[in-house]
Amino acid sequence: MPETDETQVLSVSQLTREIREVLEGRIGTVWVEGEISNHRLQSSGHQYFTLKDAGSQLSCVMFRGAASRAGARLVDGAQVQVLGEISVYEPRGQYQMIVRQVQMKGQGGLQARFEALKRKLHAEGLFDQERKKPVPRFPEVVAVVTSPTGAAIQDMLNILTRRAPWLRVLVYPVRVQGNGAEHEIVRALQVLNRAEEFGLPVPDTIVVGRGGGSLEDLWCFNEEVLARQLAVMRIPVISAVGHEIDFTISDFVADLRAPTPSAAAELLAPDAAELRRTLENAARTLQNRTLTVIEHHQRVLDLTEKGPLHREPERLLLEAEQSIDDAESRLRDAMREHLRSLQDDLTTKQQVLAERHPRVQIVEVAHRVQAAALALKQAAKHRLDRLADRLASRDEVMRHLGPDSVLSRGFSYTTTADGRVLTDPEQAIAGEKIVTRLAKGTLHSTVIKP
Repeated sequence: MPETDETQVLSVSQLTREIREVLEGRIGTVWVEGEISNHRLQSSGHQYFTLKDAGSQLSCVMFRGAASRAGARLVDGAQVQVLGEISVYEPRGQYQMIVRQVQMKGQGGLQARFEALKRKLHAEGLFDQERKKPVPRFPEVVAVVTSPTGAAIQDMLNILTRRAPWLRVLVYPVRVQGNGAEHEIVRALQVLNRAEEFGLPVPDTIVVGRGGGSLEDLWCFNEEVLARQLAVMRIPVISAVGHEIDFTISDFVADLRAPTPSAAAELLAPDAAELRRTLENAARTLQNRTLTVIEHHQRVLDLTEKGPLHREPERLLLEAEQSIDDAESRLRDAMREHLRSLQDDLTTKQQVLAERHPRVQIVEVAHRVQAAALALKQAAKHRLDRLADRLASRDEVMRHLGPDSVLSRGFSYTTTADGRVLTDPEQAIAGEKIVTRLAKGTLHSTVIKP
């Protein structure tokens, strides 16, 4: 027997963990298709099931968070496509799939078409609440567009007959499943929208619907042609398709959505017994209010009969005349006071107007001009006097600083014959005529030697 290298021996947990890492790392997230069996919903909200095909089976678990977002109901026998990761449940050493998303087999493309059309029609405003018409509370004629052989119409007729036997029901038979079913429904709506032209009773409300089914079974109610016909109906339409959890495009476009066809019938037909009780309560309330009004008016008549109008009508007339006299006096005083106020206001405005008369304004302006001219004349004289004083002072300074004053103190200056001033003997030329100016007169000389 070969010896065992203890460093290579793994525990069961270690081996299971390595297998788990290999599976999660090699396979990752995948889509798997198969049939559901052994489905179990635990109190924790987690769901456990087996996904199988003809050759094998796979244990699956969908935890509470993913289950709450699942778009499909998990039941045994359902053909589904699931998205998730392959892992290993270590306590049992069993590999399993942790499911994140579920969709019914073949529904991936349909669901994408559904969402695309939903976004398109919503953007066009076909789902807006403002465009939806109110459904009459007590209709007289109801049209039902559905299959004549389905359980939905039987349930609706039973409810309508029991709760509102007076209601007139018009059944328009159509196919509600398969290729072309949507066109039959559209044709039925077109006919009912112009019922009088076809000799049919005009319905107050139309119900379009069928019982539950798969997404494929309900698909005709997701077609655009039907949605657009519902949008142009002039008669209110109730969409009652499938079960409460089923939603179709028709539900969003119709004026009202009923969770089921039976619920639509209950909306249309109030319970007769309840309606009778409501009417009886209304009758009692009306009777009580009528008696109250009659009693009130009877008391008014009694008081009138006992009052002065019945016993002393002349005194009431005299009191009315006295009231007229008082009103006349108040009116006269009010008019007099108003006229006095107007007179005072007129006098005030006349005084203001007199003060602002053009002649007064001209005189005032002339006085201001004369005063300004006098002030300007005085300012000019004062300015000229100051300038004259400054001129005399400058003239005196110039006389003291001028050449004549300097010459008078014994100074002189010499120039050449052509007037060039000599400041340096070197500037003179031998034989050149020069002129020397004194305080009194000039001297003409000839340069002998510079």
